[in-house]
Amino acid sequence: MRVRARSARRVAAVAALALLAGAALTGAVASVTDAPAAAASIQNREYWLDEYGIRQAWQVTRGEGVTIAIIDSGVDDAHPDLVGAVVGGTDVSGLGSADGTQPVGVGSDHGTRVASLAAGRGVGPGGGVLGAAPEADILTVSLAFGVASERSGDDQIADAVRWAVDRGADIISLSLTRNTVEWPETWDDAFGYAEQNDVLVIAAAGNRGSGTEQVGAPATMPGVLVVGGVDRAGRASDEASSQGITIGVMAPSEQLVGAVPGGGYVIWQGTSGATPIVAGIAALVRSAHPDMDAANVIQRILATARPVTATTPDPLYGYGLVDARAAVVADVARVDANPLGSLAEWVTVNRRADADAPSVVGQDARSPIARTASGGDAASTFDGAWRLASPRIPELMLGALVVVTALAALVLTAAGFVRRTRRQ
Repeated sequence: MRVRARSARRVAAVAALALLAGAALTGAVASVTDAPAAAASIQNREYWLDEYGIRQAWQVTRGEGVTIAIIDSGVDDAHPDLVGAVVGGTDVSGLGSADGTQPVGVGSDHGTRVASLAAGRGVGPGGGVLGAAPEADILTVSLAFGVASERSGDDQIADAVRWAVDRGADIISLSLTRNTVEWPETWDDAFGYAEQNDVLVIAAAGNRGSGTEQVGAPATMPGVLVVGGVDRAGRASDEASSQGITIGVMAPSEQLVGAVPGGGYVIWQGTSGATPIVAGIAALVRSAHPDMDAANVIQRILATARPVTATTPDPLYGYGLVDARAAVVADVARVDANPLGSLAEWVTVNRRADADAPSVVGQDARSPIARTASGGDAASTFDGAWRLASPRIPELMLGALVVVTALAALVLTAAGFVRRTRRQ
């Protein structure tokens, strides 16, 4: 049973709008470059707040009344930028704390980084990290990446999504990839449950730097808003993004700053970071338009994105660069259905009792939409194929070493076999 309460923020949102009228693979999680960030420079590094219209959107709302579920490695709710932001949590791995605030697994700081970019309060040393929706609430669900667990990664994700829906999440942010285009049938039920309850699901496209050349589930699922990454100049990132026909919008994935457990900060990159930025922007839209359903929140984000190429949607850029101000205040025609498709409809067509696998996977559910002019990771293996959506060089090197060693062993074994055969 799920209860959603938005009426409390309706009057303030409308008034503010009137004022403004904008297969096992080793290696791949949090970032290509992880370096400590000097406290004095934290907020100065958040270039996306100005360049992507987020500060302008704050003239209308800062995300109050909206809840974002971060399904990840756990969120440190004691970090200064997240104190008071985390309003609930759980662990589905069997390894973390009951409230999901104990970081677990390989790359355990990943969830705290992600949460800070979505809803950081910006009160830590040097101003701290300001999330895209600094007054939104956070739910944390901890998963176990890269460590032994009695529960499969697929089951952890399915349970996490259902828990988040039941606890009142308006948005679910997933900075991870299954690294395969298909997904298990348990996800049909869990993600379908989110769809039925009007919960907006946002997922990372993954990163070439961690071996993800094409998007994988959940970023291949109908109805999911998929986020790719761009560099500071707005170009598709070579290392910190991927490509695929399901990409919805692009957001910054390079030169990011994030909070880490214990009160510190790091510089990092990956669509793991781009995704919570868009989740925060979606929270701004839901806060400004409290009666708007998930389909129309997605429509606003897509219709107001700034196109990068002459083709939209584009397999590399989707509908373009996300524009927070325009998504919040632009006049966008309403739609009757999710422009990114329906998982329920996909299941009806593709999950046949006599089929061993889906007949259609990763089909482009997107279509041209009525555009609106703008208003102005540490790599880890999860069930053999799972990875967080941002690469970390040392683990990539380790993974490469393992693969090379295995190949060499096979070659030597084969050579020995040939020699023995010839001797006979």
